[in-house]
Amino acid sequence: MSDALLTVRGLTKSFAGADGELPVLSGIDLTVRDGEIVALLGKSGSGKSTLLRCLAGLIPPTEGSVAYRGEVLTGENPGTAMVFQTFALLPWLTVQQNVEVGLEARGMRAAPRRAAASQAIDLIGLDGFESAYPKELSGGMRQRVGFARALVVEPDVLLMDEPFSALDVLTAENLRGELLELWESGDFPTRAIVLVTHNIEEAVLMADRIVVLGARSGALRAEYAVPLDRPRDRDAPGFAALIDRIYRTMTGRGDDVRGPLPPLGREPAAPTAAP
Repeated sequence: MSDALLTVRGLTKSFAGADGELPVLSGIDLTVRDGEIVALLGKSGSGKSTLLRCLAGLIPPTEGSVAYRGEVLTGENPGTAMVFQTFALLPWLTVQQNVEVGLEARGMRAAPRRAAASQAIDLIGLDGFESAYPKELSGGMRQRVGFARALVVEPDVLLMDEPFSALDVLTAENLRGELLELWESGDFPTRAIVLVTHNIEEAVLMADRIVVLGARSGALRAEYAVPLDRPRDRDAPGFAALIDRIYRTMTGRGDDVRGPLPPLGREPAAPTAAP
């Protein structure tokens, strides 16, 4: 049985502009597998958030397809949930009610809905704040509510659109660390994570695989497997070298290579000419 949860084939996405169709993504092929964290890395305007929304089924591709467990999407993806950059909480609802929103939309009855939401709130470290409103919470706590709301539906794939970028450095670092601890513990109610980020260090800290999108082409420029054990140590041999290698690719100074990362300490192989 295939371990592929999401499969993207030949995905192209364009939007209508004043001068005609504006291509944002071009010829994307990508597979997200059970048990991995994949980072979509690129500069602003590279189409990474658009790709994430295509994975969620929130917007359709212009060409190509997105499949969930082998079934091509024709609407919203039933196996994903999204954590947004801007919290996206309903200000008139309490923490408990915000977390229950997705379950209520799925028709779950009140008692099991409350129990599931309470469990997600405890898991993400918000026990005792169930009756608080978003305006009473810090930025980090609001984002925890966003995580709890996504995780409570137990998605196969958690999609995260720069979820730490609106937080201060220390809060973001703490939340990243706690999220990875949950992932490693086996208590995380999801089978894979796709993270959108423009932060190379964040991608190396979190991901098993990093996919780099071109700034203008909307195509995948390179793909790197991250050969570093968790918990990741910034001072570990190879950590800085990997960041530098990806930086060179993103700035056009490195090789645009699809495929696994060579052993640390070696330069990437030259691109293979197309047949």
